[in-house]
Amino acid sequence: MQKVDFLVIGSGIAGLSFALKAAAKGKVLILTKVNADETNTKYAQGGIAAVFDPETDSFEKHISDTLIAGDGLCDRKIVEIVVTEGPDRIQELIDYGTNFDKHGSEYDLTREGGHSEKRILHYKDITGKEIERALLEQVSKNPNIEILTHYYAVEIITQHHLGIEVTRETSDITCFGVYALNVHTNQVETILSKVTLMATGGAGNIYSATTNPVIATGDGIAMIYRAKGRVRDMEMIQFHPTSLYNPGEYPSFLITEAVRGEGGVLKNKKGEEFMQSYDPRGSLAPRDIVARSIDAEMKKSGEDHVYLDISFKPKELILQHFPNIYEKCLSIGLDISKDMIPVVPAAHYLCGGILVDEYGHSTIHRLFACGECSSTGLHGANRLASNSLLEAAVFGHRIAHQAMEDVDKISFQENVPDWNEFGTEQSNEEILVTHNLREVQRMMSDYVGIVRSDFRLERALRRLKLVKDETEEFYKKTKLSVKLCELRNLVQCAELVIRCAMKRKESRGLHYTTDYPYKLGGKPENSVL
Repeated sequence: MQKVDFLVIGSGIAGLSFALKAAAKGKVLILTKVNADETNTKYAQGGIAAVFDPETDSFEKHISDTLIAGDGLCDRKIVEIVVTEGPDRIQELIDYGTNFDKHGSEYDLTREGGHSEKRILHYKDITGKEIERALLEQVSKNPNIEILTHYYAVEIITQHHLGIEVTRETSDITCFGVYALNVHTNQVETILSKVTLMATGGAGNIYSATTNPVIATGDGIAMIYRAKGRVRDMEMIQFHPTSLYNPGEYPSFLITEAVRGEGGVLKNKKGEEFMQSYDPRGSLAPRDIVARSIDAEMKKSGEDHVYLDISFKPKELILQHFPNIYEKCLSIGLDISKDMIPVVPAAHYLCGGILVDEYGHSTIHRLFACGECSSTGLHGANRLASNSLLEAAVFGHRIAHQAMEDVDKISFQENVPDWNEFGTEQSNEEILVTHNLREVQRMMSDYVGIVRSDFRLERALRRLKLVKDETEEFYKKTKLSVKLCELRNLVQCAELVIRCAMKRKESRGLHYTTDYPYKLGGKPENSVL
């Protein structure tokens, strides 16, 4: 059994930003299920949005762009907090050693879909990787922070583990720490904490095509929901309009929105631009509109993909801004300075997640959530491009200051039992896990994708119940493995997406249903489970 003041699950920008600040008050332990740098943050290409040029831009413009993209479901107070506090948090990232591209002494700000001004700071086309590098470097120097790699958080510990009944209506559910599988020893360890931060990223792997790394399996969301915490707006899955169409590759390679921000345009097989037929903003419309438009264009033509064309831009610009994309495409025989890029939408970002307040408190005491796994109210029904890294930095800071105030008032829960694996056996049937995973991914892509209907959702939920029952039965009698736990979490997240989608009797933002193709009047409601 270990005891620590602050426990962080996940090592992306959300977890690391929190850890660097909380370390001033006490010991911080970070758990990550693979290597420390393997996070969704690492794969964020485009950049981080903030008002950095007051001559052309303003907080009100950034707030307005965020609210428009969020299609009526954003919490304006949260939007104002993130936008106005954002520049200071980005300056901290710079002070930590993060490099952003410059023209001379000025930052090279770019524009992406849904933004009215150039306000995206970036480092080539690997911005997330650069931020992750700088933060991990700072963490490695801090004697108050420890990172345990290849530790998989299985369940958060609450009163339930002390033999006390807990329901979703219980008002004082409290997190005492986590049970974590040490992958090196295959033993489940008990880690007690005064404060726990869930920063586990998204759940893109519920779909068969995603830009997320394979670790994005919704672990934190599923753990908190099983512990009777609340989640919100899980139906709002953002499909990035432009992943590289390269059959057989998994995960899908992201073609950043910044390509369109630099003038790239979407075309059909005939080389004709088509986005103006769907939205006056053309290829720079918000992501929900662009993804739906591509989906419609593919159905109309019968093609498996459309094209993104930036070949008419100077080759020097392409190499300077998109060296990673250029090399990737070249590796499959495409020279993007001459050829159009075949692209297709892929699951990219979860706009819903664990319900939190303006300081990152979940509905479970002593448990915070930050980053993609959380639902703060910033993104609403559709995330504005490059607002995710910004949200993680802002809330990492806010949560750290709140947690540092709380920690001295908290004692450890001493009588937590060890993990009980009595009656379980080592499995030699991992193929069952793989088969169920593929079945979930295929079903979600077929029935709960960009365009939905009541019939498809009901069918998906019925089929998912069979997989869930099978998985739970297998889980109860089998010694833990990461793959089995990930499957269990993905199944739980898939169910939450479907149930939230069934609650929303309208089309709004990222949720489009043929049964209710119009928005309801009045103030839209959140889907809370």
